[in-house]
Amino acid sequence: MDQVRLRLRVSYDGTAYSGWAVQPQRPTVAAEVIRALTLLFGELEDFTVAGRTDAGVHATGQVVHVDVNRAKWEELRPKLLWRLRGILPADVRVTRAEEVDPVFNARFAAEWRRYTYRVSDHTWGVDPLRRIDTLPWPRPVDVDRMNRACERLLGEHDFVGFCKRKEGATTIRALLDYHWERDADGTAVATVRADAFCHSMVRSLVGAALAVGDGRRDEDWLASLLRVDQRANDVHVVGPKGLTLVEVYYSDDPARWAERVHTTRRIRTLTEQNSPEAPNAQAGDEG
Repeated sequence: MDQVRLRLRVSYDGTAYSGWAVQPQRPTVAAEVIRALTLLFGELEDFTVAGRTDAGVHATGQVVHVDVNRAKWEELRPKLLWRLRGILPADVRVTRAEEVDPVFNARFAAEWRRYTYRVSDHTWGVDPLRRIDTLPWPRPVDVDRMNRACERLLGEHDFVGFCKRKEGATTIRALLDYHWERDADGTAVATVRADAFCHSMVRSLVGAALAVGDGRRDEDWLASLLRVDQRANDVHVVGPKGLTLVEVYYSDDPARWAERVHTTRRIRTLTEQNSPEAPNAQAGDEG
């Protein structure tokens, strides 16, 4: 069967779902997307996501690749988004669909992922229209203080203090950006960007920064967590509702996709073999 590879951009409100990945007897985002695509295309091949978000986590820039029948794609191309709109539930949307070179891999070709986390420290709580994606915080936070502390985490480090270990996986990551700012309504918004994330890493980074921002910890404490050799028990993992995957970045050059896929798969293989020389794993998941 002649097939074509599609790259899809997916947005969702994760509140009602047990995460991205398909799970028996549980509602998941992937299950809804697969159901909708199968109704339109029939059998799917190689359905792969950039990163499996955990229960309650949202996305505006999730990326999926999937192989579908070419003839059906040509037929559906002009109206695919409209047709998906009619099949998917209101809290899941495919916002873009395009044909790509078969070498593209949503997970392994990614250069980096970017998340935001919204925190309201207003005395009156969270704006009712943002209650789904914003965490209420009981104490005022100092954004400048958090930024000074977070800057010291940038670069490639072992983030085991902020991660839940997985068998055969590395906790070494390259943190490219981590900063806080106030948006127009005064909500504190964290931007966290890295080549990849290990499980619970973003929510741990946010929880640790908030402890600094509200004065419970000093600025040096955050950087000291890079020197621990196991999960730090005193780091609070904040809830998922404030977390949104907003962007997964890829080169525009298919040759770079192939290079990235090759490199990342090699790194993953080394990591799974528990090689002491295994460098940065590029395809972690965030919860």
